[in-house]
Amino acid sequence: MKPDTLTGRITESNIKYLKQLSKQYPTIDEVSTEIINLQAILNLPKGTEHFLTDIHGEYEPFQHVLKNASGVVKSEIERLYGNTLTQGDKKELATLIYYPEQKLDMLLTSKNNIEDWYKITLYRLVEVCGSFSSNYTRSKVRKAMPQNFTYILEELLYTQADCPEKRRYYSEIINSIIDIGRSREFIIALSNLIQHLAIDRLHIIGDIYDRGPGAEIIMDTLVNYHLADIQWGNHDILWIGAATGLEVCIANVVRISARYANLETLENGYGINLLPLATFALEFYKDDRCDCFVPKFCGDQSYSTKEIRLISLMHKAISIIQFKLEHDVITRHPEYGMNERLLLDKIDYRKGTITLGGKTYELLDKNFPTIDPKDPYKLTPEEKELVRKLKLSFINSERLQKHIRFLFSNGSLYLTYNSNLLFHGCIPLDNEGNFFPVKLGKKKLAGKELFDFLEIKARQSFFHGDGNRQSADLIWYLWTGPHSPLFGKEKMATFERYFIEDPQTHQETRDPYYSYRDDEQTCNRILEEFGLDPNSSHIINGHVPVEKKNGESPIKAQGKLIVIDGGFSKAYQPMTGIAGYTLISDCFGLMLVSHEPFKSTEVAIKEETDILSSSEVLERAETRKLVSDTDIGKDLREQIQDLKLLLAAYRKGIIKEQNRMSRN
Repeated sequence: MKPDTLTGRITESNIKYLKQLSKQYPTIDEVSTEIINLQAILNLPKGTEHFLTDIHGEYEPFQHVLKNASGVVKSEIERLYGNTLTQGDKKELATLIYYPEQKLDMLLTSKNNIEDWYKITLYRLVEVCGSFSSNYTRSKVRKAMPQNFTYILEELLYTQADCPEKRRYYSEIINSIIDIGRSREFIIALSNLIQHLAIDRLHIIGDIYDRGPGAEIIMDTLVNYHLADIQWGNHDILWIGAATGLEVCIANVVRISARYANLETLENGYGINLLPLATFALEFYKDDRCDCFVPKFCGDQSYSTKEIRLISLMHKAISIIQFKLEHDVITRHPEYGMNERLLLDKIDYRKGTITLGGKTYELLDKNFPTIDPKDPYKLTPEEKELVRKLKLSFINSERLQKHIRFLFSNGSLYLTYNSNLLFHGCIPLDNEGNFFPVKLGKKKLAGKELFDFLEIKARQSFFHGDGNRQSADLIWYLWTGPHSPLFGKEKMATFERYFIEDPQTHQETRDPYYSYRDDEQTCNRILEEFGLDPNSSHIINGHVPVEKKNGESPIKAQGKLIVIDGGFSKAYQPMTGIAGYTLISDCFGLMLVSHEPFKSTEVAIKEETDILSSSEVLERAETRKLVSDTDIGKDLREQIQDLKLLLAAYRKGIIKEQNRMSRN
């Protein structure tokens, strides 16, 4: 809204704005119609929001949770047919909605009277779809419909079959769909429309990438999703840096992919050529056992002994390159306070030991064929050439660049939306619980100001490449820096985990935020810092898995803060005891959903097994929350105010209406 329209008066300073608005609504009739439409939208129920985090490449459970809307679709089927359908019929209907193409292929071979089944199923799907569509305007539902079925769908959804003539009309539409052989296509269209309408907006609170096998599939799904936003996680920012061409981020991405035997995402998902790395590893590490670099297996991948051997060699080769590349960034930025992460010069290469904190440890792996003890951080000519080739492959991956651009256009470091503050990791705090001033360059920044500064720098880095060295280095700092809001630990003990047996050296002390996040006053200060009312707002986080099996609760600070990282990634499920949390915010309140491990899409379709989930109602309102109570409602009221001023300007003759002739 123009500032001058806040007073509700037409002034000389806002006439220019109103004239621009009149081009969109050139007549009194059009302005009046739009005001009525917007007023009506304000009285619709608030759309359902779906919150997920820390997906880490686990595309099958991710896609299933999207399709079933964390139980929203199943609940609606239960509400509509709880006492009129058997459990088997309800499960069949739900599975059909989730996977219409695959389920139809199975069902059509087993049904005796297929026409009767089509008719019954179409009626049920229309009823379910109609229930979800009632939360939206006809215009919004129409935009979600497939174009080839728009007219028929509208007729079915909005025809009130409460009299014989209407029932006959309704029935004839269904019969015609069956008679002309379009039942399959129509069922698919209806099922997809139900999935679309079940969730109004999707929030991904970080860490789409790494560990699991299908981050690129998840990104394709998000690119095509009707409305989604992403709050970047530290793993996402690492891939952003790699796509930018930042060499130290590229090395980290490749290392993690090798560590979790997930090279397919790089090679097949993004077309990254890893042959130069394999060739290099075979040349320089062919006689190395690489026992410390045998990959972890989080999924069901089956590799031959030779394949595991090669991945191990590649894993070690890129790890050493990473440690070397980190040296230049750390020495360029003493303000990062990361000199203690420079460990290659702390090694006694003759004895095979390293001295840290005044204590000497024997290394688990003592073979360093590419390190010059006199200049341990210097890349060999072969390493330089390998890094150059990898960099070219990353910056020229069309699919990767498309996905990273989507992360920028639909993502951010944090989001305030409908009284919720969403961010992946933490707000850096000091030991007293105050906002910690992080020194970056010559500036010291804390709280919201820190987030805003870092987000601008991240965007500058991507759009200007590594030509903007300070911004590019900050991308890497966001991944692993001691006061990064995305990382939230004093160090990333990568070297120690590979080379030192003593688990004490593996400890990564968390930011004080994680001690204070259960304190209601601290959460209130954070909410106020980001412009939210503490009495009605929540903080929603991911990043650190909730160890439910050890009794930890995802609900902190008397409900002010909710952590929804419950272990989507198979790597974390032994720790959490579940397979992820999701959060649903609908017109009646908040509901936390915990999920059991997902077997497979094939099993879900064949056996009609949904993810076993349990729900916990966090908040329940007595009356429905409407669009008028949301951030969108606030924007709509401002638009209405502007339109009312334009209407007044027309009626007072300050601005002239335009008829069709004058517009042409």
